[in-house]
Amino acid sequence: MNRPQFAPRHLSRRSALVPALTLAAAVALALGLAGPPAQANIAQSSLPRAAAAPDKDSPAGFYYGTDSWPIAINSPPAYREPDVSGNPVYGGYIGMAGNWARWQGCGGNIAWSSADSAAANTNYTTYGKGIGTGVYWFMGGPGVDPHYNGTATEASSWGAAQAAKTLRAMGSLHVTYKIVWLDIELPGIKPALDNGWNNVYTTPCSGKIKSAGVAASVDRAEVNGYEAYLTTHSSYVPGVYSSPLIWNDIFGTSSVSDISGTYEWTYTDGTSRVNPAPVKWCIPGTTTCANFFGGVKRRSAQAVMWQWSGGGGITNGIGDFDQINANTVK
Repeated sequence: MNRPQFAPRHLSRRSALVPALTLAAAVALALGLAGPPAQANIAQSSLPRAAAAPDKDSPAGFYYGTDSWPIAINSPPAYREPDVSGNPVYGGYIGMAGNWARWQGCGGNIAWSSADSAAANTNYTTYGKGIGTGVYWFMGGPGVDPHYNGTATEASSWGAAQAAKTLRAMGSLHVTYKIVWLDIELPGIKPALDNGWNNVYTTPCSGKIKSAGVAASVDRAEVNGYEAYLTTHSSYVPGVYSSPLIWNDIFGTSSVSDISGTYEWTYTDGTSRVNPAPVKWCIPGTTTCANFFGGVKRRSAQAVMWQWSGGGGITNGIGDFDQINANTVK
């Protein structure tokens, strides 16, 4: 194993800086650590749509979308991505189906926008544009498993239990996107600053570390358990939301960290600017590009989403904006 047993604890940049409306910040809000923004409604604006408004970004098959807490969609259908120059089509919404801490009784709500989900689904089902609605589950690592015993077998069972809970939660949502995202990060928020990936806690909600160090192989066993349950019990496929820094901190750089055959959604590198929007994983006129992890590159078929603005703790004052490659996910 290339990762030390007691690895240094790097926190996600999204928690180290001013919280943005990112997945970790969304969970912080959901756990009652901050107040959620006002709910947004889809405004049925009477303003005419721009005649030259593009339906997609470049190249073909890429879209723009949002995730987590609501962003107002101020256009008539087919709905348009807010605040992005060129007024492109609203290509999708990814919301929180649930999180480990709420499930374990630590309190909080769910970061979900019914309005944004409805707009994305209308574009997908009525106009044939974008991906509609997808979901993510905020993962708790082996160290917050109430039955933790240090074995890969138990970690796999803990992962499967979270997958089962995800599917139950999805039963009340109108999910059209085939990828279910495992949100794997070190958020720097209570009740477990590392979500139990690098430390073992006395109880899931205690915030007290019982022992430091979780083997990367045990962490990976949990991921494998989640994925196996999801694919065995549904038609959905797994994907991972993380970043190169955080992924390597948790899983190291050995074969245990390799997920080159798994769909990925990254938040590195990000920007505080919404415009210009990215073109095929890079912001035009800059050196800011998406960087994936675990063996996946920008050219890989498994590279499917990038949280290009609002992620990584770099606030833009609006919310989370995502680039979505719909070419390889059918």
